[in-house]
Amino acid sequence: MSSTRFLSHPKITIIGAGGFVFPFRLIGDILSFPALREATLTLMDINPDKLGPVASATRELVDHHGFPVTVEETTDRRAALDGADAVIITFQVGGVESYAHDVKIPRTYGIDQAVGDTVGPGGVFRFLRSVASYDAIIDDALEVCPRAQFINYANPMAMATAYLNARGLSCVGLCHSVQGTTRMLARSLDVPYDEVRYRCAGINHQAWVLEFSRGREDLYPRLREVMAERHQRGRGGADLAGDDGDHSEAAEAASTYEGGNEQVRTALMNTFGYFETESSHHASEYLPYFRKTPELTEEYIPERWDYYEICAAHDDQGDIDTQLQRLKDELAPSVEYGAMIVNSIVTGTPSVVHGNVPNGGALITNLPDDACVEVPCLVDASGVQPTAIGELPLQLAALNRTNVNVQTLAVQAALTGNRENVFHAVAMDPLTAAQVTLEDARAMTEELFAAHRELLPESLRS
Repeated sequence: MSSTRFLSHPKITIIGAGGFVFPFRLIGDILSFPALREATLTLMDINPDKLGPVASATRELVDHHGFPVTVEETTDRRAALDGADAVIITFQVGGVESYAHDVKIPRTYGIDQAVGDTVGPGGVFRFLRSVASYDAIIDDALEVCPRAQFINYANPMAMATAYLNARGLSCVGLCHSVQGTTRMLARSLDVPYDEVRYRCAGINHQAWVLEFSRGREDLYPRLREVMAERHQRGRGGADLAGDDGDHSEAAEAASTYEGGNEQVRTALMNTFGYFETESSHHASEYLPYFRKTPELTEEYIPERWDYYEICAAHDDQGDIDTQLQRLKDELAPSVEYGAMIVNSIVTGTPSVVHGNVPNGGALITNLPDDACVEVPCLVDASGVQPTAIGELPLQLAALNRTNVNVQTLAVQAALTGNRENVFHAVAMDPLTAAQVTLEDARAMTEELFAAHRELLPESLRS
């Protein structure tokens, strides 16, 4: 991905730093690594009212621990990028107001998205309304920090990361669904997490736990027994929560929403042989089997969880105050990979992360060349180096391809300005196809075009 070698005083830029919860958690992660405590930390957001409290809390945290970190805050994107060694993207365009269109318009057509930010009509249009911002970042970065390692946390992960790479950046997309799911599975089996070995690959929010073992013991037979006992359809949930895998402002509060119900992922494992890395609520959006009717949705997911409603009701300032005190008391890294990547490149200390990167036909050989895939990656002073997985089990690749179709069509629309490709992307979405006719899919797409018109790239407005 990148051959950049950073200086001993790297410049680390966060674009979208005013998001409160998640950017500040990343700042805590960065400061947890001694080698990064002499960095220049540049916090950029277009909204100074949101940026200010984050920058103030960061300075307070730095002063509390006595670190020589330089903290900069700016609303000037180009200045924030100038000379950056690592750039972390954490923003969404349009805020909750635009997000409302993503979920409410499809619901009038019978398409109920529990999240609606990474896949389906909601995910397609969240991506498209972000393209103009991505283009501005790319144009500046190719001039003022062409060798920077970009780290994308913005959803829709696969579309955004694929686009940033297609436009010439060196970008890895990061999620925490692999970390969260493998921890949940270890708890389910009462196995210490540090004794578990696993191998995961696929696409973001639809990667697969290909191997799960403890020493020489294959844990899958016991996993199938435990999950069938606790999460077979109609039996309700247990007391073991999964992980959302989302990274926007309410992600931390949302990460325990599952209530332990994993009927969707258990059904997938029973049918296709492997456990999936995204929570049952969110995973149910990626496939046509679980949300056909309100009654069926309630049967698979008895406890309704609505991410839009959580975001709309969120209290940002309370979260940052809580996090600041926690990080003053104990400065330790979270399970996120972002700061770990920067530390590995700065120090040369190897680490392994699960990252979203261009497939190029060589990483997962039975997924398309232009897919964005999630695979284990070695990180050291040479940058992010993805692992070649080879072939996925045929049925898993087939499931992935149904969502890759949507992602690559949406990216193609952004690259070419072809509005028909947007309709194709929405129509190919498995949940959409299970719910509406092609005529209604087009009508819904046109409504979403109209609702988001002012934020779309010029080429897609008319």
